[in-house]
Amino acid sequence: MKNNGYYGQWGGSFIPEILHETFAQLNKVYETARHDPAFWQEYVDLMATYSCRPTPLTYAGNLSRHFGGAQIFIKREDLNHTGAHKLNNVIGQGLLVKRMDKKRVIAETGAGQHGVATATMAAKFGLQCTVYMGEEDVRRQRPNVFWMEKLGAEVVPVTSGSGILKDAINAAFRDWVTNMDDSHYCLGTACGPHPFPEMVAWFQSIIGLEAREQISKQFGSAPARVYACVGGGSNAMGIFQGFLGQPDVELVGVEAGGYGLASGKHAARLASDDSSPGVAQGYKTMFLQDDDGQMRTTHSVAAGLDYVGVSPILTDLWEQGRVRFASATDKEVMAALELTMTREGIIPALESSHAFAQAFKEVGDLPADQSVIINMSGRGDKDIFTIANAFADPSWQQFIINKGKEYEAAR
Repeated sequence: MKNNGYYGQWGGSFIPEILHETFAQLNKVYETARHDPAFWQEYVDLMATYSCRPTPLTYAGNLSRHFGGAQIFIKREDLNHTGAHKLNNVIGQGLLVKRMDKKRVIAETGAGQHGVATATMAAKFGLQCTVYMGEEDVRRQRPNVFWMEKLGAEVVPVTSGSGILKDAINAAFRDWVTNMDDSHYCLGTACGPHPFPEMVAWFQSIIGLEAREQISKQFGSAPARVYACVGGGSNAMGIFQGFLGQPDVELVGVEAGGYGLASGKHAARLASDDSSPGVAQGYKTMFLQDDDGQMRTTHSVAAGLDYVGVSPILTDLWEQGRVRFASATDKEVMAALELTMTREGIIPALESSHAFAQAFKEVGDLPADQSVIINMSGRGDKDIFTIANAFADPSWQQFIINKGKEYEAAR
């Protein structure tokens, strides 16, 4: 699938000359580890003892009966340590950092889960940690900012651009150029210059390897479809890799439909006609950009899905027709979240709820002797402020008012 950092026509490594030696070192360490079975076993053992792997595959019987179609299974990455799939990648990169003998890690984050995971890894491995986060995401993901800081990370709000994920990535790259001798940029998704797309996808493949074995044992056959939300694409690539070799399994990536594709206020790169090929942030893929190559403003109720680009691996799979892309609007996402909570007692992250929303649109059309898997990439407690506001919950609003009064009185 990969040819010199390219997946078909997508990918590559468009980096400044000053970073060439740093990338050469990273490529060498990564390739050595990738061909060393002992490294993968060390990684799997650490994830088992530190991060609760394998995560369960949960049969959603109530939802299955509600829709009356295929049987619904949920891959529970929310039960991974730190509450999302992100730790899979950062623990793997952390092991590479130790091999490179670097003392500091840099990260970008949107929803905050990658930031929390990187801060957690840094605390465990004794590394310094700096996390860049768009100021808009800092505002709406304040609980994750709190935990990053308490874990010992420095969180730097990024005020440039739209103050979201793409701007945090730009800031992290600028830091790396200045501090490349002692620092490693722990990129959180399967984007950016080679080897990041392949490397992140490799560490996240643990999701799909587990899910393939679990569905076979629990249901007796492969699923008809696998659904995953897509921002940059790390959780989708993670679970899709378990089924790429099974052509009868349809892979469905679900992007942020925001206020609807016609509104222009969305983050659907491959599920809309609003994107075009481009090169930015070190790689070639489909970007939401204008005719002059300037990145458009995106929107999603989910902070982790408002990225302007998408993994070059997924773009190649989309171009081949191997992965189908769809989008879910903010309204559909909130409805899917509420239904999942009340029917199964499970609270997906807003990002993950996009996958649930698309599955709920389609699962009733499949026969009951088939199954689908929804990858629940993270848990929803990080989104409590956004979710409570979206539901216009009066008791929550009063709690916030009262808490504000308490803080004011204590000053």
